[in-house]
Amino acid sequence: MNSKYIPMVCAAVLCSSVYAQEEKIEEKSLESKIKEYVSFEASLMFDSKFMSYGLVDNKDSIITPSATATFFDIFSLGVSAIFDTTKYGKKAGYSNRGGRYTELDPAANICYDFSPEDFSWLPTTFSFCLGYMYEYHPRSMGEAGEDTQFVTLEMSLPDVFLEPCFLYERDIDRDDGTYLNLELGHTFAIIDAKEEGTDPILDFRLSVAQGFGNAQRVKGYLTKLDGEALDHAGLMDTCFKGEITYRMCEMFSVSGYVAYYDYLLDQETRSASNVYEATGKDDHNNFVCGVALTASF
Repeated sequence: MNSKYIPMVCAAVLCSSVYAQEEKIEEKSLESKIKEYVSFEASLMFDSKFMSYGLVDNKDSIITPSATATFFDIFSLGVSAIFDTTKYGKKAGYSNRGGRYTELDPAANICYDFSPEDFSWLPTTFSFCLGYMYEYHPRSMGEAGEDTQFVTLEMSLPDVFLEPCFLYERDIDRDDGTYLNLELGHTFAIIDAKEEGTDPILDFRLSVAQGFGNAQRVKGYLTKLDGEALDHAGLMDTCFKGEITYRMCEMFSVSGYVAYYDYLLDQETRSASNVYEATGKDDHNNFVCGVALTASF
């Protein structure tokens, strides 16, 4: 090659590399902007039992697929479905739903984390989530599958050591009852992430939670030994739980948990929980475990 052309060739190569780098930066910028506008999450969860307020609604395992779309990192729309894996439903007073769904739960949520970076007067991050869910059941389940609606409010302090989380739940239709739950726990990072400010690759969380129901909520679920509904506001389920989460990559994570539920602190609700109809009155082992695969993109 003629030496007089070498500077021109070098300049052309340099310009093309700069242009290519700028294109990559623009692509990354576009990707990050799209993620700011909308993100998706899908999961498939397996539970050894179906628990409701510390009560065994299904002694056999269930599978729960779910999907959620989040817009502007604030508003989300999602849906989940609960599938029975056995014929247990026939024993519990509704149709055999083995291999079919017992619930379809579309939901909408408005959630936001208020941090000291946003408001200097905040001492720590405050998480807020207001939600609505419609609980739909197949008509073949009859009265046992009555539809209902829920309004929820969840508030937490995720950066405080005990990570307190408070849940308010109102059942609009079925029992017009209110349920409260306070959870305390701590997350231990086992393998830290390579990049600062991101979730650990592997973590383990221990927690304890206590539920409370007003008279309508307790009456909607519990009965006395004589079969009369328990018209009593009081403490409901206590839950001890251990959870482990492994983030395989940016998109995929797998998690598992082991939990124990019981009615420990209120004698009236404890006695009534032992005769809860859906347990079949022959299984008071309230240990439950589960595993979930989650994809985020």
